Amino acid sequence: MAEDDVCVTRVPIFQGLTREEQVRVARFARPALVKKGEVVYAPAQSVSRLLVMHSGQVKVSHAAANGQEQILRTATAGDVLGEREFLTGHRPNDRAVALEDSRMCVFDHADLAALLRDYPDISQRMLRTLSDRLSSVERLLAAITSSDVNARVAAYLLDRPGSIRDGAVTVRLPMAKQEIAAYLGTTPETLSRRLAALSAAGLIELHGRRDVTIIDIDALEEVATPR
Repeated sequence: MAEDDVCVTRVPIFQGLTREEQVRVARFARPALVKKGEVVYAPAQSVSRLLVMHSGQVKVSHAAANGQEQILRTATAGDVLGEREFLTGHRPNDRAVALEDSRMCVFDHADLAALLRDYPDISQRMLRTLSDRLSSVERLLAAITSSDVNARVAAYLLDRPGSIRDGAVTVRLPMAKQEIAAYLGTTPETLSRRLAALSAAGLIELHGRRDVTIIDIDALEEVATPR
């Protein structure tokens, strides 16, 4: 992988390092290609590596007691998989599957432990990343328990990574509406109606099946906050 395209430059936990340090860290990474539909890791499997997403998408899910799949999150470029297992030493209780062909940088835990000794700021950023993810989960959980589907949809959109252009944020829906609806505890038809209503209210703009531009973030935040 070229030095000007090392995956560590895309990841928040490595962004506190200098460019020279990032390149040094990247030398410990092994490139990996995961095909669409391939299992990245499964529950109770020994995971002795940290996975840094370079491109593609990976779905992380959990099997409920009734056997139904509950989608926890999707990982895209710049996201990290396996940091909880590294920090706690526990085996995963969820399942990660590639939604499309995905490129990753893989760090063995032994190498990562050595890197953390040299760059202790990385572990602090890992904890911050987990804290941010927990905050997102808490906001979505509050929206779900409110029984307000509008709040769930708004919270979901606000937690998507996006690109900023002309003061507006455009996010790309990582999954088909059927899977997003299952994640939000609603139906695809209801999800489509709620997105259309948010668009009609001028809060978002819909572009095709996957792209959504957030026009009024403050108003969407109000929708996402249960009353």
